[in-house]
Amino acid sequence: MSLMLRKSGTSRFPYRFMEASLFVLLFSLVLASVGYAQDLTPRQGEAVTPLPDLLKEAEQNNPQIRAARQGWEAARQVPSQVSTLPDPQFSVQQVSVGSPRPFAGYTNSDFAYFGLGVSQDFPYPGKLRLKGEMAKRDADVAQQHYESVRLSVLAGVKAAYFQLAYLSKTLGILESDGELLQQVEKAADARYRSGMGNQHDLLQAQVERTKLLREITMHHLEVARLEAQIKQLLSRVQFSPDIEPSELPETPLPYTFEELLSAAKAQNPEISAAEKMVKRQKVQVELAHKDFYPDFNVQYMWQRTDPTQFRAYYMLTFGVRVPIYRGRKQRPELAQAEAELSRSHSESEVQSQRVAFELRSEYETAEKTAELLKIYREGLLPQTRAGFQAGIAAYQSNRQDFPALLTSFLDVLHLDEEYWRSIAERETALAQLEQLTGLSLRGEGAKR
Repeated sequence: MSLMLRKSGTSRFPYRFMEASLFVLLFSLVLASVGYAQDLTPRQGEAVTPLPDLLKEAEQNNPQIRAARQGWEAARQVPSQVSTLPDPQFSVQQVSVGSPRPFAGYTNSDFAYFGLGVSQDFPYPGKLRLKGEMAKRDADVAQQHYESVRLSVLAGVKAAYFQLAYLSKTLGILESDGELLQQVEKAADARYRSGMGNQHDLLQAQVERTKLLREITMHHLEVARLEAQIKQLLSRVQFSPDIEPSELPETPLPYTFEELLSAAKAQNPEISAAEKMVKRQKVQVELAHKDFYPDFNVQYMWQRTDPTQFRAYYMLTFGVRVPIYRGRKQRPELAQAEAELSRSHSESEVQSQRVAFELRSEYETAEKTAELLKIYREGLLPQTRAGFQAGIAAYQSNRQDFPALLTSFLDVLHLDEEYWRSIAERETALAQLEQLTGLSLRGEGAKR
């Protein structure tokens, strides 16, 4: 009997040892995974790249911004060209009499002469002014296009940067938890080999660790894609050093929706471009009306024959270009201009409605996500952590099985990821609000 008791006590020693080891490992695991309020320090040796530096670099180097700016600068050179009189035309004439030889008959015929002339076209008064005004409106539209491209590129940099910061944050958590899950798997394996556990617990631990490895790999893949995207927006070579983002901020939103909408109506470049296009088309209609009136031409010619025998000739010519084909040219031109004006009004309304819709959508995203973050901080995360700690105590006293404990841990891990994802989504929504309104919510240079 005593021998049997000794054997029985010896057989329970590995079980209690494995229970204690598993408890310690799981407790370490939850402490590492529930640090949702703690900042993840950057990896040593990698300097953090502040977002304002990237925005400044994008403004200077991005080829889309540069091309749009050059297009605007080119458009600014047009108004003076189209509002200036056409170049005058100078002419030289020589008429021979009696022979094709130059100056034949010059001394014995008053029909042979050498002449100099100049002619100048004069459009109907007001046409050149309207053409110059149209060109100015086109330059204004080009300026708003440049501003739209600039804000769009900056918003793209911000969105990619915030997503990269989120992935860097969660990647550190996942990698550290992967190592601990591997130890948990070994502990479950040891418990199974000792006969105190079952194969299902071991297989479940292995599956969860494999899932975590898959998620880590997908994170690395997404990080590589975002690094390439940011380098493309910054016009960097793809083999340049990677970008290490700073910690995810939680930027406050100090504006109401009405204030943001008012700012968008006043500063959104696409709305401004549509409004300036309406003004441009109004000038086009005025010019189409002017085309019903004639243009003019003035010519002056001096003719010289033999000065010893004949006097010089002076000839002034006044010409009029009359628009006699109005039904086939001017009237269709006017109808086209009026149709283009109506279309520009409709497009302006479309842009206003689109911006208002996007503004409302991003505003609601920012506001509701802020409420969601409060729920995470004050409710879900503390509750799941407390539930996991209670599960550890229950598992230690054999009142809870391993799958339930593992589920509690995964809840903590997934909610931690969702918390940081929500912060990234809110910051991205704020970046879109900056693009739509032209306001700067962070003071990073997005202000117009």
